[in-house]
Amino acid sequence: MKIQEADAKSLLAAQGLPVPPWAVARTASDARASAERFFASGADKVVIKAQVLVGGRGKAGGVKLASDAAEAEQVATAILGMDISGITVRKVLVAPAADIVREVYLACVLDRGARRVLFMGAAQGGVEIEALAAEDEEAITYIHAHPHLGLLDYQARLLSFELGLEAHLKEAVAIAKGLYATMIANDADLVEVNPLAIVRERGADGSSVELLQCLDAKVTLDDSALHRHPGLEELRDLDEEDPVDIEARQQGISFIRLEGDIGCMVNGAGLAMATMDLVKRAGGQPANFLDIGGGARADKVAAAMRLILADPSVRAILVNIFGGIARGDEVARGLVEARAQQSRSVPMVVRIVGTNAELAAEIMSASGGIELATSLDDAVERAVAASRREPAST
Repeated sequence: MKIQEADAKSLLAAQGLPVPPWAVARTASDARASAERFFASGADKVVIKAQVLVGGRGKAGGVKLASDAAEAEQVATAILGMDISGITVRKVLVAPAADIVREVYLACVLDRGARRVLFMGAAQGGVEIEALAAEDEEAITYIHAHPHLGLLDYQARLLSFELGLEAHLKEAVAIAKGLYATMIANDADLVEVNPLAIVRERGADGSSVELLQCLDAKVTLDDSALHRHPGLEELRDLDEEDPVDIEARQQGISFIRLEGDIGCMVNGAGLAMATMDLVKRAGGQPANFLDIGGGARADKVAAAMRLILADPSVRAILVNIFGGIARGDEVARGLVEARAQQSRSVPMVVRIVGTNAELAAEIMSASGGIELATSLDDAVERAVAASRREPAST
């Protein structure tokens, strides 16, 4: 689950990381009011940033500076409602503009292959890390945290040296360890600060001081762990989620959209993955991963079919059900119901074995329009063949 920058900053601040103040505004007048407060506190300028879960905001015109409250309102008016990579901007972040001396990149990510948290750092920040890595692999520093003890002090110091932060060693070490703490505390997959910047501020005596600050933040949370963090579910931005994903979550269906043209409906994650493997082996391309669960009822089956058909690229549907907890006849009724509600005609191949499989076959045969397969291999071959047929003209 991706969360907005402002919410990501809240998680960092909760772990004691240095994050400059900010406010979130949904209207231009709110942005003006927030800017007035920052100017009253001594800010020379404010930055207005579109809050969208995609990169490239600056290039798209979604990040701009303002020198006074009136200009902040004008900028917010221009950004709110803007389309950035197909997403409409509905809110902006308002913050004092930083006097940046230097930017670096720092992040930690879950490395599933190594079963450890991987830290990535670059002495050049404020850029897309993928592009930087493609240009110069040696520009990125990689350090795996200890699997039980976390990021050790010497590792944090080494990382700081690699980023050229010797003059801010104590701060840099604290921030690196704070990123790890943020990740563990929230069951995150990714915690990224880009840029982590050395900024110039006026001290209490009027002199200039340089500090390390987290100017931007990106956090991705593990959906499977949200039950351990009830408050984090509230950070989900439904405005930017695919309506299909929202419905799948509400229905309790495990659904992941892929790039193929054969929609798959299966009960059980292992069986679903095996089914997708067989489709690939037969020369087809799965359009999705979909696990309706062990005790799927007719209404849930019908909902799963809606999810599959919401993808216009689906040219055939493969249903593979093993009736253990799930009853074959209940699944069959859901398929017949879904078939009757289809807005477009898509070939459907069904293989059901186990509990009440014979009754399921009778129900589907009586309804018509559903191909019954005798085995999983037979079902896969039929589905792949159906996906290659030209659709019937309407």
